[in-house]
Amino acid sequence: MKNIILFLTFLLFFTGCSQKNAFFAFDMDKTKELSASSLQSSKIVSQNGDVRGIFSAIYLNEVYPETFNEHEYFFIFIYLKEAKELHSVEDGIESSLKLTLNSKLPVKIKKLPKENQFSHLIDTTNNWNTYYLVAFETADKINLSLSDEKSLSAAILKYKKE
Repeated sequence: MKNIILFLTFLLFFTGCSQKNAFFAFDMDKTKELSASSLQSSKIVSQNGDVRGIFSAIYLNEVYPETFNEHEYFFIFIYLKEAKELHSVEDGIESSLKLTLNSKLPVKIKKLPKENQFSHLIDTTNNWNTYYLVAFETADKINLSLSDEKSLSAAILKYKKE
């Protein structure tokens, strides 16, 4: 009995001296850190307060500045209770769901599959989200807005441009 108590005392002493803490499991590479700091999400809320979905974006110019620097690029993922496509003049998609940057429509919208070149930037992918790569003209400030004219709902994300 004496040996067991002595053994448990030493075990407790040496375990308490461990260098591990809660953050050792959060080992992220530089890209993952930048995407986590750039990720913003907002509820898509109608005028009467109903939540219609979730709008999330990663500002790719901050994550990959050497690649995405000619326009303002975003990796967008949207969950809507009622599935809709983003309005895209380029692809001929007429929709009440419009994405704007400072009230201007995008110059390019590319719908992406669930597994895509940006999937590693987010922790979860699912079948309910719709994923897009969106480019806008270069801007001094970044107010990204998603609005649905039909259901009168909207969400706004603001980024600080450096």
